[in-house]
Amino acid sequence: MLPYFDPEYENFSQRINPPRVCIDNSTCSDCTLVKVDSMNKNGILLEVVQVLSDLDLAISKAYITSDGGWFMDVFHVVDKQGQKVTDEKTIKHIEKALGPDSNLLGGAKGGSSPGRSVGMHSIGDHTAIELKGPDRTGLLSEVFAVLAELGCNVLAAEVWTHRARVACVVYVNDVASGQAIGDACRLSRIEHLLRRVLCGHTGGGGGDESPVAHTNFFSAGSNTHVDRRLHQLMHADVDADDDELVGGAAVTSGEAGKAAAAAADRPVVTVEHCEEKDYSVVNVKCRDRSKLLFDIVCTLTDMQYVVSHASVSSDGTYGMQELYIRRKDGRTLQKEEAERVIKCLEAAISRRVSEGFTLELCGRDRVGLLSDVTRVLREHGLTVTRADVTTVGEQAINVFYVRDASGQPVDMKTIEGLRVQIGQTVMLNVKKVPSSATAATAKSPGQPASGVLSRTSFFSFGNLFAKLRA
Repeated sequence: MLPYFDPEYENFSQRINPPRVCIDNSTCSDCTLVKVDSMNKNGILLEVVQVLSDLDLAISKAYITSDGGWFMDVFHVVDKQGQKVTDEKTIKHIEKALGPDSNLLGGAKGGSSPGRSVGMHSIGDHTAIELKGPDRTGLLSEVFAVLAELGCNVLAAEVWTHRARVACVVYVNDVASGQAIGDACRLSRIEHLLRRVLCGHTGGGGGDESPVAHTNFFSAGSNTHVDRRLHQLMHADVDADDDELVGGAAVTSGEAGKAAAAAADRPVVTVEHCEEKDYSVVNVKCRDRSKLLFDIVCTLTDMQYVVSHASVSSDGTYGMQELYIRRKDGRTLQKEEAERVIKCLEAAISRRVSEGFTLELCGRDRVGLLSDVTRVLREHGLTVTRADVTTVGEQAINVFYVRDASGQPVDMKTIEGLRVQIGQTVMLNVKKVPSSATAATAKSPGQPASGVLSRTSFFSFGNLFAKLRA
């Protein structure tokens, strides 16, 4: 007879050891410390980092450990203005999302609303549409035009492009009813037309049979985090990046011209073996940016690796991360696995990097607004490399990362033309995204920075293990 195991035992352990979070604004003069203690579970690090990233908090330093069944993290964070986190609403959100009443350990408490998957604003009843395929100038304009023509109101959307590929998650509802679209025939027609748009450049008829295009639908009950899903959608294209998109004809002339500059700023990722503790050690050094830690942890988690220890630091320009990982079965990485991890992390880091201009549009939402805006961008010869579309109440808040289709810098005459056409109905703010070359000349890697992420010390678990061994 098998021994009896009380199914409530694990829940009991969670009740007597609930997650704890501390927001410390007194220890450091220039940042807020977010301390998280909890029982350990698979994927918990990603959930914690996801909460901080969704609040647009910059993680300048972090110490992470989860040995012995217990999870302990300390994050040094600042807000978008580079200041301490003092907003009461933000603090309460962190405490609720990571504290005793959270769903951090998978219990019945807490939970995520459908709007959680698209940032901090609830978007109500919706249908989520996933799109993936070859990128081209004007593709986004065609997608939004098809949705507007079919009576779909876009509530929110996230769009990423990388190496001539595009991945997009669009949240829509029915224009007439304001409800999610549940009719099977209508969904089938939407899918058919979107597939034709995705495969339009191939000239392959209807395009429904093309293996390079992907469409999928989810109801409002799906809580997959949108950034994580975009990484997953683009992950399958990693193997094709070097062979098909760098050396082949798929690279445009503008992208080819940028290849040399991009190679010099390519992230440096290495994987080594730590004999002291039998870990595989992933070291990452690259230009620091928002959500860098999330992108790295998300990629490792989806590749079925467990991050047991990590240290993160930034000198204001470059981010350095040291992550001690194992496979889920406790084994370290083989050589071919290490090579795969390096390739996937390099792709994940590069996907969110953008150059050119950001166009920030804010105005009253209406059906067809996105179709009109993206059409104007296409008419001015601009390619959208990333997009973040959100609806808050009746206001549409859209951010487009754009560049010239040929890869050249966008001239001010084009920007002024956009202001004339778009600015008549919505507020338009144009910002220049600093290029890698400009940033590199501004500060060399060895110099301390004076920016909001200026940090000089870097704690290494490798040094700690060496001391313990001695």
